[in-house]
Amino acid sequence: MVGFGVAQLSCRSARHPRLKQSSNFLSPVRASKPQQQSVGTSQNFGILGNGKIHVLDLNPSGPIIEISVIRHWRWLYDLALPPTQNPIRSLHEHTREVHSVDWNPVRRDSFLSSSWDDSVKLWTIDRPISVRTFKEHAYCVYSAIWNPRHGDVFASASGDCTLRIWDVREPNSTMILPAHDFEILSCDWNKYDDCLLATASVDKSIKVWDVRSFRVPVTVLNGHSYAVRRVKFSPHRDSLIASCSYDMTVCLWDYKIEDALVGRYENHTEFAVGVDMSVLVEGLFASTGWDELVYVWQHGTDPRAP
Repeated sequence: MVGFGVAQLSCRSARHPRLKQSSNFLSPVRASKPQQQSVGTSQNFGILGNGKIHVLDLNPSGPIIEISVIRHWRWLYDLALPPTQNPIRSLHEHTREVHSVDWNPVRRDSFLSSSWDDSVKLWTIDRPISVRTFKEHAYCVYSAIWNPRHGDVFASASGDCTLRIWDVREPNSTMILPAHDFEILSCDWNKYDDCLLATASVDKSIKVWDVRSFRVPVTVLNGHSYAVRRVKFSPHRDSLIASCSYDMTVCLWDYKIEDALVGRYENHTEFAVGVDMSVLVEGLFASTGWDELVYVWQHGTDPRAP
């Protein structure tokens, strides 16, 4: 797939759950204001796609938005400036598709990008070139996520079936977890215990890991029937996890209880590829999919309700 465009869709109310626009694919959502979601979308598929934007992320301390594109570039936009003054920076170092970006929630002036060129790069707002490249993975790096409490630590998930923990002050990764037998498509840190992570894989499972004792997972969550595309820990409850899958469902899990699957939403009619939880409103979720739809809903309600 190449060629992407962008849309920013705002949800006027949690009771307005279904949003539609004209693109063919929607990437992970990101909450920027209590009643606003930012969504990256694609316009085209194939070799000659004319769209550009694939994934976006918001700086937690200001109106700067980072955009990753399928053709190896990243752009920085300042939402406080008019369109004629944007982008404020164009970054081009990756040699293959850029798959994810993540702002540092502690330092707030740096961000990571992960790519199909098997690398992760560290960037700061004030530099036109990357600060450092992390290249140990043997295949595509699908996700690179900062630790929510330690501004020098991040995790990366790769198609080489490993999860790696990094400290930017160290020359090499500090931990390698052979977390799955198939590609790992997503990872996320627990927001309340900075030693816990979740991984999502092509093997249809989600695993929770404790980096202090990582030889076996804390738990394995099974319930999806196809590859799990994205996993997110709740910003409000330490045991709550959201996931979405190529089986077109969004699931909600409480990994500390026996019947861990506490919610399943089957509204998408194509691959569900993005899910996120609002940091401002507890229980508010959003998901995106290849069916051109964004669903926003409160847990326990029907996303299709008017």
